[in-house]
Amino acid sequence: MQTLTRFSILSLLAFSAVASAHSQMTYKPAAPRTLLRAGHVLDVHTGKEAADQTVVVEGDKIVAIAATKDTPGKPGDREVDLSGYTLLPGLIDVHTHLTMANNFDPFFEVTMTPGKEAIIGVENARTTLEAGFTTVRNVGANGFTDVALRDEINEGHIPGPHMQVSGPPLGITGGHMDENLLPEQYHVTGEGVADGIPAVQHMVRQNIKYGADLIKIGASGGVLSKGDDPQASQYTLEEMQAIVADAHRLGRKVAAHAHGAQAILWASEAGVDSIEHGSYMDEADIAMMKKNGTYFVPTAYLIDWMAQNGHLSPFYAQKMKDVSAVEKQNAIRAIKAGVKVALGTDAAVYPHGLNAHELDVYVNQFGMTPLAAIQTGTLNAADLMGWSDKVGSLDPGKWADVIAVQGDPLADVRILQHVPFVMKSGVIYKNEAQPNSVDKLVAATPALNGNNAMNSY
Repeated sequence: MQTLTRFSILSLLAFSAVASAHSQMTYKPAAPRTLLRAGHVLDVHTGKEAADQTVVVEGDKIVAIAATKDTPGKPGDREVDLSGYTLLPGLIDVHTHLTMANNFDPFFEVTMTPGKEAIIGVENARTTLEAGFTTVRNVGANGFTDVALRDEINEGHIPGPHMQVSGPPLGITGGHMDENLLPEQYHVTGEGVADGIPAVQHMVRQNIKYGADLIKIGASGGVLSKGDDPQASQYTLEEMQAIVADAHRLGRKVAAHAHGAQAILWASEAGVDSIEHGSYMDEADIAMMKKNGTYFVPTAYLIDWMAQNGHLSPFYAQKMKDVSAVEKQNAIRAIKAGVKVALGTDAAVYPHGLNAHELDVYVNQFGMTPLAAIQTGTLNAADLMGWSDKVGSLDPGKWADVIAVQGDPLADVRILQHVPFVMKSGVIYKNEAQPNSVDKLVAATPALNGNNAMNSY
């Protein structure tokens, strides 16, 4: 109890340090109505790219999309000239770790604290948003730092994407979600470790109590963990059934980290909503996932990044080599068989902000069309999150999450790796064409106005 209290205090202090300059401050649109004058607007439902369109935004919602010639400005409107750009919905990444860093030095790992995670999360949230990802699922964070990060973003105190968060992931003793780097004398256990049906039910309920939007579990061993085997199942079928039953009854979806074939099969049979990674997926897994409508989240680009840039400890490196040898071919088989796919990257395994490189893999290695790849990070991801009424397409009534790129993403999906314009919920966070049109972090009280440091966003 003392340890948990100390970690909770560290988390609170970290957010106080980072956000104190922004207290009583928020991002707000500059005008009651914003007109985004677009060269083209991509309809991700159909692939049509209508020319000379205007997206009309009021508050945090899209209210209309119409021909520019039929959408005159009114007094007080803010007009944003994006006539040289293609507009599309903000992208969605359903597998991120915003409060984690791309550093797998064991010493760095064992000296990490929730306080550090909180500060790291503030930086990575902004980087991810400015990369054009306006919505994410955060699937694993210590000390509920992702809950605090989500809440601060929702309050408008710091920039970042819409978030669904899991808090500490559930796993077995000694498994991928446990803390296995320190010897027995330290008695360190991962926050989400729970063994047996009563214990996993308690952990699901506890995570929800402290703010989790979804539940993340370790169905198999992992790669970036010591002493476990990615091909070995960890939770039993019965344990996963208990987790899913409680989570679904309480309105939360379940994401299962699963590399091994047995773990994938049991997780899908138990009713999880998504399989993350799926490295050793076989024909039985594919059939079960199709039968149950289980989403597949490939996290594929990290293999390419690690091959070029990874410098891992030996006990991680061999597992990365083994998984990399099979994962992509199994992903291609699943995609060709018609398993549903949602874009997820495992950002933190490689640097945050490179999320759109995942789309390049889907198109140029997995054989998807550019539209199908974009749909994994828009319509499909929104469906997996249960947010199809909020995000995933540019439709009236949805959040005004809009990005713009130069060129045609259906001709070259790689142009999404650089996004010059980002709007989230009607607020412009990035506009390289018109830098002065970016909405500022404004003070809510006159006493804070004029402080240059506070208004530097």
